[in-house]
Amino acid sequence: MKKFLSAALITLTALTLVACGGNKTGKTEDTGKKDKANTVTVWAWDETFNIKAVEEAKKFYKNEDVKVDVVTMSQDDIVQKLNTSLASGNTDGLPNIVLIEDYRIQGYLSSYPDAFAELNDIVKEDNFSSYKFAVNKVDDKIYGVPFDSGVAGVYYRRDYLEQAGYKSEDLENINWEELIEIGRKVKEKTGHPLMHMNPSDLGLTRIIMQSTGKWYTDETGKKVTLKGNEALEYALNVQATILKEGLAEQVSDWDGGVNAVQSGNVASAIMGCWFSSTIQGAKDQSGKWGVAPIPVIKDDTNSKHTSSIGGGGWYVIKGVEGEDNAKDFLKQTFATNVELMDTLAKEIGLVSTLKEASKSPIYQEGIEFYGGQKVFEDFSKWSADVINVNYGKDTYAIESVLTESLQQIVDGKKISDVLEGAQKQAEDQLAN
Repeated sequence: MKKFLSAALITLTALTLVACGGNKTGKTEDTGKKDKANTVTVWAWDETFNIKAVEEAKKFYKNEDVKVDVVTMSQDDIVQKLNTSLASGNTDGLPNIVLIEDYRIQGYLSSYPDAFAELNDIVKEDNFSSYKFAVNKVDDKIYGVPFDSGVAGVYYRRDYLEQAGYKSEDLENINWEELIEIGRKVKEKTGHPLMHMNPSDLGLTRIIMQSTGKWYTDETGKKVTLKGNEALEYALNVQATILKEGLAEQVSDWDGGVNAVQSGNVASAIMGCWFSSTIQGAKDQSGKWGVAPIPVIKDDTNSKHTSSIGGGGWYVIKGVEGEDNAKDFLKQTFATNVELMDTLAKEIGLVSTLKEASKSPIYQEGIEFYGGQKVFEDFSKWSADVINVNYGKDTYAIESVLTESLQQIVDGKKISDVLEGAQKQAEDQLAN
């Protein structure tokens, strides 16, 4: 899902509200309450992906008495407004439904346990990729409807690999060291770096860690586990090696990464399935791309060729007028509707975490842009195999420390020493 650095203009849809002091008749006041109860407001970001998904979902909602209003704003604005309102305990002005990124939701559920409605009655855990419930549950209570998969893959230029003497099969069942070696040869033969990378973004490190079921914290998501974390050490070393050897075109923001891919500068992109629309934005490169599963951690028998990066879910704010209608809307759409998932695959390239979606026709079709590869089928299969990881509530706070650590490793400092210092710094920061 294209969720990083997305900044849409805020387009607030006006609701019909009753003026506080202008009307004194009970009839008018009741009408206002009824209008509010029969309006479901949804907050999300990215007009081309998440917002369009809700607009399509409205077409499948069978309740003419309920109006669904979609409000577009940036993810940063949503986070700020949620933080302010939930901290004050005042839900006035909040929506019925809000899209929240997987990395953030545990922070809300742990800090504001009574702010979100339980959704066990509309979400069946067995119907979705299991890793989603490591983040949207507390004990046995489900609070979110899983939306898009963030399953990761290696998008690669078939033509550049062939020029370096490789075939698509050479990207199957490999480890990260072997991918780096392929990157060295591709750059030597073609002049193209393996990938693009923002040194301030630890997305690749996250992908590698989750492939073996590890994170910056322990299984509870609460205890910081940087020091002695072998998966983290390995991941940072991979990222540092790529940077040190010039195997990445360094970028500073999202747009730089898009340009690196669409200009033809890089030989691959290691990203989530939501990045496919960006890859396909370069129409002149149709037929030149393929997608392979991610490598594994060398000598780690627990590591899989699957992981996740990004993704989100739909959450219902508890106590906001229209709560029952909000749950009904989600039940009829994102929680169950395979036909909607098929439409979204066609319209926005969605890889759904709803298992039944993998049986829809588009998932069985080869995609011309990827040389006829059944990309939806591959992503769906990989998504079902992603290891469950509790991200906790402090992923981004910890990464603010680790960004500096990565640069220290690039500069030649010993990883174990760097992470020992980062452990203390992260603990001190989170204690304040």
